Amino acid sequence: MHTRHLSLDLNVSTIGYGAMGLSEFYGDTDDNTSLKLLSKLIEHGINFIDTADQYGRGHNERLIGHFLAKLDNQTRQQFKIATKCGIERNPDAAYARKINNHPDYIVRSCHESLQRLGVEKIDLFYLHRVDKNADIEESMHCLSRLVQEGKIGHIGLCEVSAATLQKAHAVFPVTALQTEYSLWTRDIEATILPVVKSLGIGLVPYSPLGRGFLTGKYLNNTDFADGDFRKNNARFQQQNIDHNRQLLNAITPLTDKYQCTYGQIALAWLLAQYEKTVPIPGTKNDKYLAENAAAANIRLDASDLTVLDNMQSDIIIKGSRYTDEGMKGINV
Repeated sequence: MHTRHLSLDLNVSTIGYGAMGLSEFYGDTDDNTSLKLLSKLIEHGINFIDTADQYGRGHNERLIGHFLAKLDNQTRQQFKIATKCGIERNPDAAYARKINNHPDYIVRSCHESLQRLGVEKIDLFYLHRVDKNADIEESMHCLSRLVQEGKIGHIGLCEVSAATLQKAHAVFPVTALQTEYSLWTRDIEATILPVVKSLGIGLVPYSPLGRGFLTGKYLNNTDFADGDFRKNNARFQQQNIDHNRQLLNAITPLTDKYQCTYGQIALAWLLAQYEKTVPIPGTKNDKYLAENAAAANIRLDASDLTVLDNMQSDIIIKGSRYTDEGMKGINV
């Protein structure tokens, strides 16, 4: 596995792992099965794990902590853990949430995440969403104090606008921006990605495989169980799946040329966009974990990259990526 620098002193595997699905949103989960999968990260050379306090309302962090606790010290030191705060969910509501950037909340969340993960320092701590009514400078000052206290190593932001990113970075260096970015979600390219590159900030795309769509494995809405949020997601309604599969049809010649999967083409394209890009695909299947890891070795020709780059002008993706509730705090 190749590595990339999100910052000078934060070197991680070129392909990371998004652990959210091990707790909720993508159907049934089983902790024993999840722990076995996490152990496979070592075999595939993936050392960058992404989690958040809101995934399973703390369950995901505890699961990662349980995994880390079973490792010998040398292996444990290889892993870099990213987690997040900033979204509060009601314990009795399935998805209702509010954005909280108050300094007291940030500090409390950090301490709780440290306890659940069982670590002394969080390698990368994100503000999961930014409240448009909050003062980003105040939040950054709070996060910078956590760096100075040794509680966190680096600061990240999620789903923020170019202006917010610049304002935050002026207070204290932002190591990474995490945002949805893939061949079917390219919103950041117009204004945000240029700022990320100009400031030398790392880019961590989540849902880099379009929540599985870009693997070509989900072409029917009936494929999703009742507990899978994609079943009711606009982009995965059957009429939109049927329309959006144009994107897969356009990728098919490249899978033949490079003798690889649709998902590997999607990841290889992302990696070619910027040298500090580290996608974090999630999966509950070791076969797909291995496929994702192997994508780090695929180099697409310049002409093929151009074809993929230009697809967004020819293929208009139908369906919102989130519900209104899910869009809270996006690109403020």
